[in-house]
Amino acid sequence: MKYIFLAALILILAPIYLFASGNQKTNSYKKISQAEAYEMMQENSNIMILDVRTPEEFASGHIKNAINIPNESIGNSIVNELTDKNAAILIYCRSGNRSKQAASKLEKLGYGNIYEFGGINTWKYGIVK
Repeated sequence: MKYIFLAALILILAPIYLFASGNQKTNSYKKISQAEAYEMMQENSNIMILDVRTPEEFASGHIKNAINIPNESIGNSIVNELTDKNAAILIYCRSGNRSKQAASKLEKLGYGNIYEFGGINTWKYGIVK
Protein backbone atom coordinates (compact mmCIF):
# COMPACT_ATOMS: atom_id res chain seq x y z
CA MET A 1 0.00 0.00 0.00
CA LYS A 2 2.84 2.35 0.90
CA TYR A 3 4.50 1.77 -2.51
CA ILE A 4 1.26 2.33 -4.39
CA PHE A 5 0.82 5.66 -2.63
CA LEU A 6 4.42 6.71 -3.49
CA ALA A 7 4.00 5.64 -7.11
CA ALA A 8 0.75 7.60 -7.39
CA LEU A 9 2.35 10.64 -5.81
CA ILE A 10 5.25 10.50 -8.26
CA LEU A 11 2.84 10.14 -11.19
CA ILE A 12 0.95 13.20 -10.02
CA LEU A 13 3.92 15.41 -9.13
CA ALA A 14 6.32 14.52 -11.97
CA PRO A 15 4.33 16.25 -14.75
CA ILE A 16 3.83 19.30 -12.55
CA TYR A 17 7.56 19.50 -11.86
CA LEU A 18 8.48 18.99 -15.52
CA PHE A 19 5.99 21.64 -16.65
CA ALA A 20 7.18 24.17 -14.07
CA SER A 21 10.88 23.60 -14.67
CA GLY A 22 10.45 23.70 -18.44
CA ASN A 23 8.66 27.04 -18.27
CA GLN A 24 11.12 28.85 -16.07
CA LYS A 25 12.82 31.35 -18.30
CA THR A 26 16.24 32.55 -17.31
CA ASN A 27 17.85 35.62 -18.79
CA SER A 28 19.61 34.62 -21.96
CA TYR A 29 21.01 38.09 -22.50
CA LYS A 30 24.62 38.26 -21.50
CA LYS A 31 26.02 40.57 -18.83
CA ILE A 32 29.50 41.61 -19.95
CA SER A 33 32.12 43.98 -18.65
CA GLN A 34 32.63 47.40 -20.15
CA ALA A 35 36.07 46.29 -21.34
CA GLU A 36 34.43 43.41 -23.23
CA ALA A 37 31.85 45.79 -24.71
CA TYR A 38 34.58 48.19 -25.82
CA GLU A 39 36.51 45.34 -27.42
CA MET A 40 33.39 44.20 -29.29
CA MET A 41 32.88 47.77 -30.54
CA GLN A 42 36.45 47.88 -31.82
CA GLU A 43 36.21 44.51 -33.56
CA ASN A 44 32.79 44.95 -35.20
CA SER A 45 31.81 48.31 -36.68
CA ASN A 46 28.30 46.95 -37.46
CA ILE A 47 27.47 46.17 -33.85
CA MET A 48 24.39 47.97 -32.52
CA ILE A 49 25.07 50.17 -29.49
CA LEU A 50 21.87 51.01 -27.67
CA ASP A 51 21.58 53.80 -25.10
CA VAL A 52 18.32 53.37 -23.17
CA ARG A 53 18.49 56.64 -21.22
CA THR A 54 16.21 59.61 -21.85
CA PRO A 55 16.84 61.85 -24.89
CA GLU A 56 18.09 64.58 -22.54
CA GLU A 57 20.62 62.24 -20.95
CA PHE A 58 21.69 61.01 -24.38
CA ALA A 59 22.23 64.60 -25.60
CA SER A 60 24.46 65.34 -22.61
CA GLY A 61 26.93 62.70 -23.80
CA HIS A 62 26.82 59.17 -25.17
CA ILE A 63 29.05 56.43 -26.55
CA LYS A 64 30.10 57.01 -30.15
CA ASN A 65 27.74 55.44 -32.71
CA ALA A 66 25.06 54.71 -30.09
CA ILE A 67 21.39 55.11 -30.90
CA ASN A 68 18.93 56.31 -28.32
CA ILE A 69 15.82 54.28 -27.57
CA PRO A 70 14.61 55.09 -24.05
CA ASN A 71 13.87 52.06 -21.89
CA GLU A 72 10.35 53.36 -21.29
CA SER A 73 9.59 53.22 -25.02
CA ILE A 74 10.46 49.51 -25.29
CA GLY A 75 7.21 47.66 -24.84
CA ASN A 76 5.41 44.69 -26.30
CA SER A 77 6.18 45.17 -29.97
CA ILE A 78 9.24 45.10 -32.18
CA VAL A 79 11.33 48.24 -31.94
CA ASN A 80 11.39 50.00 -35.33
CA GLU A 81 15.08 50.86 -35.13
CA LEU A 82 16.01 47.25 -34.29
CA THR A 83 14.84 45.35 -37.34
CA ASP A 84 17.26 42.42 -37.15
CA LYS A 85 16.44 40.22 -34.15
CA ASN A 86 19.72 38.34 -34.60
CA ALA A 87 21.99 41.39 -34.68
CA ALA A 88 24.38 41.85 -31.77
CA ILE A 89 23.08 44.61 -29.51
CA LEU A 90 25.16 46.23 -26.76
CA ILE A 91 22.93 47.95 -24.19
CA TYR A 92 23.80 50.55 -21.59
CA CYS A 93 22.15 53.29 -19.51
CA ARG A 94 23.39 55.58 -16.74
CA SER A 95 24.04 53.09 -13.94
CA GLY A 96 22.96 49.67 -15.23
CA ASN A 97 19.39 49.37 -13.95
CA ARG A 98 17.50 50.47 -17.08
CA SER A 99 19.86 48.54 -19.35
CA LYS A 100 18.98 45.32 -17.50
CA GLN A 101 15.28 46.10 -17.84
CA ALA A 102 15.64 46.88 -21.55
CA ALA A 103 17.70 43.74 -22.18
CA SER A 104 15.02 41.64 -20.52
CA LYS A 105 12.23 43.30 -22.53
CA LEU A 106 14.10 42.86 -25.81
CA GLU A 107 14.76 39.24 -24.95
CA LYS A 108 11.02 38.68 -24.45
CA LEU A 109 10.41 40.29 -27.86
CA GLY A 110 12.64 37.66 -29.46
CA TYR A 111 15.95 39.48 -29.80
CA GLY A 112 18.61 36.85 -29.29
CA ASN A 113 22.05 38.43 -29.30
CA ILE A 114 21.91 40.94 -26.44
CA TYR A 115 24.85 42.12 -24.34
CA GLU A 116 24.20 44.35 -21.33
CA PHE A 117 27.22 46.22 -19.97
CA GLY A 118 25.92 48.56 -17.30
CA GLY A 119 26.13 52.31 -17.09
CA ILE A 120 27.90 55.16 -18.79
CA ASN A 121 28.71 56.69 -15.40
CA THR A 122 31.68 54.28 -15.16
CA TRP A 123 32.55 54.21 -18.90
CA LYS A 124 36.20 55.15 -19.36
CA TYR A 125 36.52 54.90 -23.14
CA GLY A 126 35.22 58.34 -24.11
CA ILE A 127 31.89 59.85 -25.02
CA VAL A 128 30.59 62.23 -27.69
CA LYS A 129 28.03 65.02 -27.51
